[in-house]
Amino acid sequence: MTSSSWDVIVVGAGSAGAALAVRSAEQGKRVLLLEAGPDYRSAQMHEAWRSPNPAVALTDPTAAQGMVWTGLNSSRTDRQQQAPYWRGRGAGGSSSVNGQIAIRPPMADFEDWAALGCTGWSPKDVLPYFAKLEDDERFGDEPYHGRGGPTPIHRMRQADWGGVDTALSKSALAAGFGWAEDVNAPTATGVSPYPINSRDGRRVSVNDAYLEQARGLDTLTVQGDALVDRVLFDGNRAVGVQLLVDGRAMTEHAETVVLSAGVIHSPAILMRSGIGPAEHLRRLGVDVRHDLPVGRGMQDHPMALVSIPLTEAAAVTSPHDRHTNVCVRWTSGAGAPEHDLMFVSLNQNVLAMASASTSTSAGAFGVWLNHNYARGVLTLASADPSDQPLVRQRMLSDDRDLARMRTGIRALADLARRPETADITQGSLERENAALFSALDNDSALDDHLLATVGDAQHGTSTCRMGAADAPDTVVDSECRVLGVDGLRVVDASVFPSVPRANTNLATIMAGELMADRLG
Repeated sequence: MTSSSWDVIVVGAGSAGAALAVRSAEQGKRVLLLEAGPDYRSAQMHEAWRSPNPAVALTDPTAAQGMVWTGLNSSRTDRQQQAPYWRGRGAGGSSSVNGQIAIRPPMADFEDWAALGCTGWSPKDVLPYFAKLEDDERFGDEPYHGRGGPTPIHRMRQADWGGVDTALSKSALAAGFGWAEDVNAPTATGVSPYPINSRDGRRVSVNDAYLEQARGLDTLTVQGDALVDRVLFDGNRAVGVQLLVDGRAMTEHAETVVLSAGVIHSPAILMRSGIGPAEHLRRLGVDVRHDLPVGRGMQDHPMALVSIPLTEAAAVTSPHDRHTNVCVRWTSGAGAPEHDLMFVSLNQNVLAMASASTSTSAGAFGVWLNHNYARGVLTLASADPSDQPLVRQRMLSDDRDLARMRTGIRALADLARRPETADITQGSLERENAALFSALDNDSALDDHLLATVGDAQHGTSTCRMGAADAPDTVVDSECRVLGVDGLRVVDASVFPSVPRANTNLATIMAGELMADRLG
């Protein structure tokens, strides 16, 4: 048996990995946190990433360098070509590059998880960890919230909203949607201000919230620029990892190995380690250790837009103006899953690649499908860890999803045509969205338009699904243990049984907090 240098190796310093590593180190475990991208102190983050608007950094080559995975692509639907799929790289992971949305899933998600055999993930199990991670400046004293936790929760004053924020809120309220002041309350529905993980208008990533405060612990070691190739085994037990540092192969050993490398790279590491679909692994020359549906089941939120050419008064005046402050969580109809659709405001059309916008000063209303049936597929291009996996999200490939997206985009177009939105619209809405509006009244034409144009919300999950040990789509059990082997867990959004009905960052941090207490 190989002797262990560490109690726990955590692979990936993103939203789950940073929280899990820090909490485990605080409990006295000797933790090695390995990150494929650069490790850096909070003060060293490129200033563009602190902006309230992530487009500032994503369009700045000097800021994006090293912080976003290059060469990683995905097709969104089966009718679309491969295009970049943004995932964060470096300390903080995607929490360093995302839209800074700190929204919780509705508790119905966790009721569903518990029903699937995810024991210990019911609403009463997860709520204390959502409270533990946060410092909610407005609602922190509510029994289902927290004050003094690592992640600040801020909501923009309505007086500081953008023109599109205000128009979506007014249009939705006038159309009969209710008002929910706190979207993170367990039963919230309707129009809400977006909660934001920022302080004084500046991003707070998990690198800032967790790692920066813990770097003095003698139980925590952080190693950046460490690309993990595969997990090492002694018999049936994981005993460490093989990694590349400056092109040199190295090994590190631990009692427990936790993969927190995210929806793309956790399944890739598992498959290179011989854990995955047997036929696929054999084609790549990888010895099969355990045949599991790794990489099968990916989900994200398919998103469609109505572009709005803005009046001068409604247009943003600075690239640093907040890109969104308002969401509307709602249910598409009788018999549909609760809260299966979400409207969002976009003061700047930062997702213009998914729209037909021709305006240089356009905002947008967006709608995404919160609850999905379709599942995507992630496979290895090769057994080389420097090669990015092949990703096909296959969004809207289930007719139930396509039908509800038709409902969503039609409702969104109705909101965009309301007088409350006309107040901020310059010129013809129909001309701005000619392809969409010409297809709105015909199901077949609208399906074609959606399949050709929907984007994703960068909320990828479910490539290493958690569930009952005897279910055919399960990769990890409710303790996040990989089935069929010992000493190996996956803790990140890849284990979510389905994409939550919310942005994924807060739920992913919650998973890291929760599992730190369960590692024993």
